[in-house]
Amino acid sequence: MPYNKDMKLYNTLTKTKENFTTVKPGIVHMYSCGPTVYYTAHIGNLRAYVCGDILKKTLRFNGYQIEDVMNITDVGHLVGDGDSGDDKVESTARKMGVHPLQIAKKYTDIFMNDLQRLNVTPAKHIVPATQCIDGMIELIKTLEAKGCTYRTSDGIYFDASTFPDYFQLSRGSLEGNIGGARIALGEKRNINDFALWKFVSPNTIQKWDSPWGVGCPGWHIECSAISMQHLPVPFDIHTGGVDHIPVHHTNEIAQTQTATGKKMCNFWFHNEFMTIDGGKMSKSLGNVYSLDDLVATGYDPMHLRLLMLQTIYHSVLNFTFTALNGAKENYRNIVTALRRHQASTNHTDAKIIAELRQAFTDAINNDLNTPMALAVLHQALKQPDSQDIYQLITTEFDQVLSLSLASATTSETQTTIPAEITALAEQRLAAKQARDWQTADEIRNKITAAGYQINDTVDGYTITKIN
Repeated sequence: MPYNKDMKLYNTLTKTKENFTTVKPGIVHMYSCGPTVYYTAHIGNLRAYVCGDILKKTLRFNGYQIEDVMNITDVGHLVGDGDSGDDKVESTARKMGVHPLQIAKKYTDIFMNDLQRLNVTPAKHIVPATQCIDGMIELIKTLEAKGCTYRTSDGIYFDASTFPDYFQLSRGSLEGNIGGARIALGEKRNINDFALWKFVSPNTIQKWDSPWGVGCPGWHIECSAISMQHLPVPFDIHTGGVDHIPVHHTNEIAQTQTATGKKMCNFWFHNEFMTIDGGKMSKSLGNVYSLDDLVATGYDPMHLRLLMLQTIYHSVLNFTFTALNGAKENYRNIVTALRRHQASTNHTDAKIIAELRQAFTDAINNDLNTPMALAVLHQALKQPDSQDIYQLITTEFDQVLSLSLASATTSETQTTIPAEITALAEQRLAAKQARDWQTADEIRNKITAAGYQINDTVDGYTITKIN
């Protein structure tokens, strides 16, 4: 299948929306920052992977092949994201009295299960940091040979002042960051210098021999080493959350480009934060929700995915249960309308189908405008009932949206409303359209008396069983 070259994507590196191009025609080489597996990812963490999934599926929709890799951080990520403190995975393992790799496996399995439930297609290569230690050591040796590292009492550090383009991604400045100028930096020369290799105490469980002494890698080095192992330099696109821009991704660029003399990658794709009720997520506030938390209270993972798609990836998404309930109802409305189209033997004019297909393509190819893509989906649903509309949405639109719409239309959990109640609802809808309000009210009373509640929506109605 020929690939579509008309896709536009915002590039954090250039701060502009650009035509997406690849180094190798028709093939996308992609790297995604994976989780640090010391706890269950919350829904804000999961947004990054849903956004990356939409990107990947839009590329496939446009005919591209994907070669992608994601790391799993099971060592080296210290508490506070800096160069001091305890390793997050090891710290959790000590509290629970188990080996760090047991913690890593537990939370990796939970994470992968969450991705599956959210219809996120996993990367072709998923690489734990502990499986790439040799590659990290070799990369640090290369950086050392180039004269951009130095040793302190607690590790080997990258000297950010040796990389003039250090702030190319974050647009920061080295001014005022020299040691002693404003901040007490300990043995670090500059505030932006970062650990490549950390020396560890004898009782540390995860540690390795190296040319510099026994220790473990810093957090940032793993992504450079893993991407260089599996992808060409430069590769096409790197994904992650905006929180990675000022430190983690900036350090990746410094390492890779210093070591190779080449640009690390051409496009940087970052999703914005998720807030909760307009504020930050906090354990003290009790508003840190996992996917399991939502499922336990009656929501389907597709309700959360739809909620995420209703806000474009580079805008802050404010999570509220009111918004999630709205997404739940929206999903129910979509499925109800799809059933009517599925049951129809009518057909839609090919020109209308082509126009809807083009409108959807234009939306997703305009920097993954999923709110507009969903608007096109609703526009399609408002067409006269037609098997063609059902096929367009479930076999084409849902390639990208991945809302399990085909299976939802035949799911037992979605078809518990008796046919006679649905028939009454359709009669009531017809009465309302004819402005026969008395008949509409009488039918509503019949539905209620039978133990069901009908709610009017923009697209028609929803029916729920009264408990």
